Parts: sequence; C-alpha cells; structure tokens
Amino acid sequence: MGLKNSRGLVGLVVGAGVCYCVYKAASRKKKNEGAEEAGLKGESIHKEHKQRLGSIPEEAPVLDQNISSSTGLKDSSRLQQAGMNAPVSPDGLEVNHIQSLIYLLETVEDPLIQEQALITLSNSSAFSVNQDIIRNLGGLSVIGGMLSVPAANVKEKALNALNNLSMNIKNQEELKSYITQICKETSSSPLNSELQLAGLRFLTNMSLTNYYHHMMTSAIPGFLRLLWEGDERTQTQVLKVLVNLSANPAMAEHLLSAQAPFLLSLFDNSINKEVLLRVLVFATHLTQHMKKEESATAFHHSEDSIFSMLQGNSTQRAQKLASLFHHHDTEVKEQVAKLVMQW
Repeated sequence: MGLKNSRGLVGLVVGAGVCYCVYKAASRKKKNEGAEEAGLKGESIHKEHKQRLGSIPEEAPVLDQNISSSTGLKDSSRLQQAGMNAPVSPDGLEVNHIQSLIYLLETVEDPLIQEQALITLSNSSAFSVNQDIIRNLGGLSVIGGMLSVPAANVKEKALNALNNLSMNIKNQEELKSYITQICKETSSSPLNSELQLAGLRFLTNMSLTNYYHHMMTSAIPGFLRLLWEGDERTQTQVLKVLVNLSANPAMAEHLLSAQAPFLLSLFDNSINKEVLLRVLVFATHLTQHMKKEESATAFHHSEDSIFSMLQGNSTQRAQKLASLFHHHDTEVKEQVAKLVMQW
C-alpha cells in the first residue's frame, strides 16, 4: 500500500470517528428505534427475553478520537503527520471505506493505528446496516483476531466493536467461537478495568438467547468472583450475564451448584439499587427452577453453594427479605414479593 493511500486510510479512521459522535448526538432520539432493528430485516435480538433485567442489548460506549488527550502529544503529532485529520461522515461510510479499515487491521501492526481503526469500526457498527456489511466483508474474524494482540487498549477496542456487532443474530453465529476466549480474558483482566467491562458487555449480548449459554458454564465461578469483588459497575454488568443465564432452566443446576457464600449479604438495603434488583431477579429465576424441578435439585450441594443459600439459612434469609420490604424503592419491594412467593 502506498504512502498516500496509507495516509488516506488512517485519516478515514479518525475522521469517521469524530463525525460519528456528532451524528450520534443528533440522532439520539432515534436510538430506541435503532435498537429494535439490531439486525437487518428483523434479525434483532432486542425483543427476545425482554422481561429479563439484563436483556436489553448492550451497545458499546461511543468513543471519540481525540488523539492528544488519549494517547499523548508525541503520538498525536505522529498520527497527524500521517494524515489522520480528514473528516468523513459516518452515515456516509461506504462499503469501500469499511473494507479499507478491515484491510488496515490486517496489514498494520502499530497498536495505535489498530486502536483507532477499531474505534471507527466500533462506532460504525452501532448502525445495523454496517453490522451486516462488516460480516459480509469477513471483518468479524479480523476484528476477533485483535483479541490476541498484547496491547490491552487494542483488545478493549476490539471487544467494543464485537459487542456492537453481536447485536445481530447472524453475527452471533460466527462470534460464538470467541465466547470461551473472552470469558477467560474477562476473568483474568484487571478488576473493574474497561477491558473487563467490555468483555462482560459482549457476553451480555451473547447470553440474550439460550443458544450459547452452555459455552459459558465453566466461566460461572469467575462471574461470581466478579460479583463479590467488583465495584458497582462490574457487579451490575456481571449480573446482567448471570440473570440471562439464570432464566434458562438448562443452566439452573450449573448455577445452583456454584459456590457463593456471600449471596445473602447482597440482600441488603445498602446495596446499589441496580445491583440489588438484579440479585433478586437472579434468585427468583433459580428459585422458580428449583420449585418446578424438585428432583433436579436433589443432588448433593455444598454448604456454600447457591442452592444452600436459597434453600438453607432460612432464618437469615427471612430476616434479609423482611428488611427489604422496607426499601424506599417500589420496584425493589415488588421483586422481593415475587421472590418470597416462590417459597
């Protein structure tokens, strides 16, 4: 690729991203309509299982491309010299532009350029039509390949792009091959990091339907560790995954057997509302499965298992739930009532 073409492509990377932010702000009123059309011609996953608290598709955050603030003055100068200030309108991002960005990822090894290309692809893939275009151009595997790049920033931006792309059912059929890798990456990432949250957002989308739940079974202990050790953002995000898994009867035994001696400590008025609500929904789902399939829960469960937390400790559990009936939020009290009615 010649120097002139290289500069043009790199300019496309930043220009499209900057203009996208303006476009996104102007079209925010249409966001809900766009979410309902996450895949081309009705291939949306938005409407499935919408009763779950974690089930609205997770869109990656819109990222700007202010090079000087995000990468430092030295890198800013280097990229600007490469021609990275050429504006391109995101809604006018044509197929050849997307194809060029994918080619850029395949051929350039500079992590800074890779990161900027991924930001542009991530922002453009928030539009449903681009989700199909990127798949048809073979871009899913190219972006997925960026997960093996050592640079954490590159992996994070790759996950953001895959997250938006996973809002399309046809894309999910290909992206399922990355679930195991992303589960491991999420568990081993620095606690509460943006990389970890990006992985959890992708897994939230991939768990919206029951098709790929079995591929996350081995990650359940890691999810529960994040629920206990993470901050409120991490707890909320991992609970979205756990709530989706718990809605599937086929996952009940895997979850009930998992170790979570801390679970009842989250049944507390001091817990963040978004965390508390999802913990209660998670417990309600599992209690419903236990009630319907009593024979399936007859297996031995350890003292610290979720099964024991929900079926044993009756006095502590009753006290915790009674206290939550005095919670200031009506939605919390309604969810407590639903849980109590399962016993």
